[in-house]
Parts: sequence; structure tokens; C-alpha cells
Amino acid sequence: EARWSEDAYRSHKDAGVLVDAIRRSAFDKVSAALGSGVSVTEIEIHDFILDSFRATGLCTDHGPIVAVNANASNPHYEPTADRHSEIRRGDLLLIDLWAKFDRPGAVYYDITWTGFCGPTPPDAMLNVFNVVSGGRDAAVSLVQAAAAEGRGLAGYQVDDAARGHIAAAGFGEYFFHRTGHSIGEEVHGNGANMDNYETHDERRVLPRTCFSVEPGVYLPDFGIRAEVNVYRGENSAEVTGEIQTALLRLLKS
Repeated sequence: EARWSEDAYRSHKDAGVLVDAIRRSAFDKVSAALGSGVSVTEIEIHDFILDSFRATGLCTDHGPIVAVNANASNPHYEPTADRHSEIRRGDLLLIDLWAKFDRPGAVYYDITWTGFCGPTPPDAMLNVFNVVSGGRDAAVSLVQAAAAEGRGLAGYQVDDAARGHIAAAGFGEYFFHRTGHSIGEEVHGNGANMDNYETHDERRVLPRTCFSVEPGVYLPDFGIRAEVNVYRGENSAEVTGEIQTALLRLLKS
């Protein structure tokens, strides 16, 4: 059930192009508002993303997450009309968005990026971003090596790769969810999850399946998550969209 057809794979890749563009536009909208001194809030960016999904033929089951500072330390935070924060200079901004085409058989694309609302992020934020993205990359590299070698791999082992990297950097207690989930026609699909935290998932990472890799570190004053989607083919594995390699700077000065 978790294995994708070629049509499902193509729907994911095509949706990813649109979602990545909408993600860029959302951060650009924040940058423009901050640069011109115009107030902008989490719920405004949340609604902008949903409107952009509808305009491009995409749909989602809920979300997106648009969160600043301590809000970004809640992995399941979602702004509402009654509960949201203004996005201000000096804030850490996290955006997690997921969508698929509004048609039968389409599958989701699901990513998280983070940015600093200023030109020069504090060293603490840069350090956490580097630790989190390093954990992400360690998990992706493990999957790619196993696929190239034709070696079996279980979901819990992928979680261990990311979690081990983050724990070695001293942030293990601040990474308190699984590394990733199966992706399909539902954003949380029915294949193996990258999980040795909530469960010990011994299911194999099968060819023609896709899953998120999204480690995070959630401190009291800010949280950072770095999420990509990984598709395992018959003899290789790929990150299916753009990869964030540095914390975004949302203001030049």
C-alpha cells in the first residue's frame, strides 16, 4: 500500500515544485513586510499559503505551521485567528507546509524551513540549525548508502542516525519526536516511519516508498526543524525537492 506508482511519484515531484515556490513566496512576503515596517502576523502568512495552494490546484488536510520563537518549539503549533503572534525583527520563523494535487491518487509533499528575521542570526540559532541539518543529512546519507548497496534498512535505524548526531552535539533531550513519517495519499502514510522514539519501527524502508526526514531541536525560546522528503527507488534514494543548507536571512540590514 505504501509503494508508489509512477503517476504518484510524478504527482509528488510536480507538487513539490509548486510548494517550494509557495514557501519562497511566503518568506519573501515576510521579508518585504519587515523591510517596509509593515506589521505581519503568523496567521496572515498561514492564510497566504492556503490561498496559494488553492490557486495552484493543491490541497491539504490541515496546517500549515507558521511559528515564531517559542511557538516554533511546539512541533504541532498552528496559528489561528484567535491565537497567533506578530512576526518581528529578530524573530526566528519556522514554516512547515504540506500539500498535494486535488485529484485521486495524488500524494503529499511535506517540508519545513526556518529563517531569521534580520541580517545576522545569533550564534545559538546558527549552531542549532547546523546541528539539526547535520542530523537530517546523516539520516539521508544512510538511506542513500543502503539503497545503492541493496542493503535492507529499518525505519528505526534511520531515526538512530539523525538522533545520534543531535545527541552527540548535546541536544538529544530537545529532540522529542520521531525523525520522520511515511508519505502517501495521506500526509502520514502507511509505510515505515523513521522512528525509534515513539515506537521501535522495524518495518523495512521499501523501494518505491517515500518518507519525511525532519529532525528538530526545540529550546525554550526557539525551535528549528529541517525537513525534506526522501524517495527510495530500486537502487538509489533521492531528496525530492530543495534542501535548506543555511538559516535564511530575511533582512539585509
